[in-house]
Amino acid sequence: MKALMIGAARSGIAAAKLLNEKGYEAIITDLKEIPEKEELEALGIRVYDGGHPDFLKEEKYDLIVKNPGIPDSAPFVKAMIDQGYFMYNETEIAARYAPHYRFGAITGTNGKTTTTTLLGEMLKTLDPHNGAIGNNGFPVCETVRTLGDGDYTFAVEIAAFQLLGTKEFHPVVSVCTNLTPDHLNVFGTTDAYYKAKMLVWQNQTEDDWFITNADDPNCMEYARDLPCRMLTFSLEKDADICLKDGKGLMFGEELFDTAILRIPGLHNIANAMCAAAMAVKLGVSREDIVKVLSEFPGVEHRIQFITEKDGVRYYNDSKGTVPEATIVALKAFPQPVILLGGGYDKKTGFAAMKPYLDRIKYLIAFGATKHQLKDLYPDTILVENLEEAVAKAHELAKDGDIVLLSPMCASWDQFPSYEVRGHRFAELVKEL
Repeated sequence: MKALMIGAARSGIAAAKLLNEKGYEAIITDLKEIPEKEELEALGIRVYDGGHPDFLKEEKYDLIVKNPGIPDSAPFVKAMIDQGYFMYNETEIAARYAPHYRFGAITGTNGKTTTTTLLGEMLKTLDPHNGAIGNNGFPVCETVRTLGDGDYTFAVEIAAFQLLGTKEFHPVVSVCTNLTPDHLNVFGTTDAYYKAKMLVWQNQTEDDWFITNADDPNCMEYARDLPCRMLTFSLEKDADICLKDGKGLMFGEELFDTAILRIPGLHNIANAMCAAAMAVKLGVSREDIVKVLSEFPGVEHRIQFITEKDGVRYYNDSKGTVPEATIVALKAFPQPVILLGGGYDKKTGFAAMKPYLDRIKYLIAFGATKHQLKDLYPDTILVENLEEAVAKAHELAKDGDIVLLSPMCASWDQFPSYEVRGHRFAELVKEL
């Protein structure tokens, strides 16, 4: 048996190691250098970095696993697809070797990581080996390699790219938090992107749950002909899971009082309701759900409080890579904020921001899209990079102000990932 991994990020390396252990001749290739090359070769894995050799197109494979960040249009990937190969995701591969795992799968445009992390903490109350894995940076294959098969339960963050690479992945409960345009540079249309998100329930059965957002017309439009039970959640109206009189309810019974939450904003109440409902389906007690919610400090890079200096509070929302995510962040605060934005252009545009410009005290823009933001908001202050943006914000901020990094864009023009961007912001703030 032979398996090819295209892309050597964390998920590709984890898949290569797992398949190697399961008896496959594992091959991994990447356009960039692979720092783990010697380690992988010592395990018997064939490694080709610095490019994809043409001879790999001539070999025959039992399966190919593609990093979700590599588009199908990439020449090497397209050549393999043209030969009839399906591009599997590492989550699908991992699940094959863990048939006794139970999964709660979280997808959607925004809110995935917070919901996944919350659910993972709730699942740990059942077994300390449980937790949150997937697109949040913890490959499912690595979890299976470490734990083996067993009666474990995991919260799995899964993106649209990953769902395209699944055929049999079967969550007991899944959720789509919301649907707004994203990744149109890859998917081309919102229709294709939304349909990819809906693949999360494709293998669920009548005993399983799919939970979706009754306040989001896109979620309701695309959630049709399901093979499982569909539940709705809402912040605005009656639903299976809803907010009423400051309490999160499920089937009319209290899940939690919102006063216990430490994370700001209505959107986080929605995330908490989703995680709590999923936890109920997966067997977590109401008492443990409340305990986790009352102690949860928030997710790194998602409206994460960094520090307060001279009466100014600094928040890292580097994971806000689309305007809709930044809107959520702006709405989490009672007053207009000093907003730091800009970065790689994902072609989603910034029109969605127009009704919320009054929530901005100053907009400081950097990166590839800074001139587009200037067109959106003529008073925008233009700088070259994040370092200059933080310095300018510090200069302008007064006691009581909020400085928020929520870029509305991906990081790839100046940073390798939103995590690196967020960490650099935190460093700069702490150095002030």
